[in-house]
Amino acid sequence: MITEKETEISTKLAEWAAPRHVERNILTISDEVYIQPEPLGVVLIIGAWNYPWALTLLPLVGAIAAGNAAVVKPSELSEYSSLLLRALLPRYLDKDLYPVVTGGASETQELLRQRFDHVFYTGSSSVGKLVMEAAARHLTPVTLELGGKSPCYIDRNCNIRTACRRITWGKFVNCGQTCIAPDFILCEPSIQGQVVDRIRQTLLEFYGADPKCSPDYGRVVNQRHFNRVMSLMEGYTPVVGGQSDASQCYIAPTVLKDVPPHSRLMQEEIFGPLLPIVTVSDMDDAIRFINEREKPLALYIFCSDKKVKQMIEETTSGGVTVNDVMMHYTLSSLPFGGVGQSGMGRYHGKHTFDQLSHQRACLVRSLGMESVNLARYPPQDPARLQQHAGGTRFLFM
Repeated sequence: MITEKETEISTKLAEWAAPRHVERNILTISDEVYIQPEPLGVVLIIGAWNYPWALTLLPLVGAIAAGNAAVVKPSELSEYSSLLLRALLPRYLDKDLYPVVTGGASETQELLRQRFDHVFYTGSSSVGKLVMEAAARHLTPVTLELGGKSPCYIDRNCNIRTACRRITWGKFVNCGQTCIAPDFILCEPSIQGQVVDRIRQTLLEFYGADPKCSPDYGRVVNQRHFNRVMSLMEGYTPVVGGQSDASQCYIAPTVLKDVPPHSRLMQEEIFGPLLPIVTVSDMDDAIRFINEREKPLALYIFCSDKKVKQMIEETTSGGVTVNDVMMHYTLSSLPFGGVGQSGMGRYHGKHTFDQLSHQRACLVRSLGMESVNLARYPPQDPARLQQHAGGTRFLFM
């Protein structure tokens, strides 16, 4: 029995795939002119380890909806999810049209040597460059969902308690391993102490006195990333957290204040449970700070007045959420993607369908009414020009 939701999805998909008629001009007034979405062909989807199901299956759903075949390469770092995906997907999808390839870097490199019609990659900027370089050999278009350092500005006049509660959730869920997690806080020195206190109180509420014992607090994915995150803390004294246990890849939710803008901690995406605070004199200073760096995947603004409009207009980012974090990701009506170093392309809902479709330009014309075309044919002599004065010839000049 077809459900109401399935009927709704089917109707939407039919609308997305239908020819879209567009405006004509005097040269094409009697023609049929439209854009026809068509499949690109075979899409390579390289998933990420931090959300191994969503970040692999969402692009796959869009690829299938657009009529493509797809090769699915889940991340080897989320080993059990990868194996389960390999076992389950062939039960529900044609294994020849949608094969799952498991393995590590060598398998991914071998896949990238093959020719695809589109490559969809989610992960780090460093690997994204390698993916783009490999795709360029075949002139294959890419969608790169990367990351970067997503700033979070807190205005001194906003509700700081609520702001810190929402930021704490977004930063430390999944142990900070979220591409659109707030990477660092920008605020004025006068409220930095209050921000620290509010985050400390919220962490106590969320995870208890010892987050290591909380069933709601995660772990860093592996030893290599544990060591990487711990090295970012070197030289700092945390004002909140800082405890760790290498045997469990555990790092406590950690806050660092008065972090220098040019420190190593501020040069690379943290992707872990460290939250630096950088002080700025005001919103204008925050805007300068953001614009002096690479364009982030997300920008978060906590502000209760007209300053919001100023920050949105004077900065750029893949997405922006005001007075919350990460919630723009939950809307399929909004395109999700980066800009500049934080990625290229977009997906979610119809945006995935469009990204993984070729928008084919179509013009259908009759063989009749040839007389209207005479002005465009040679010889372009004065006699013919006079004969067809005011005709279509002038539209080509």
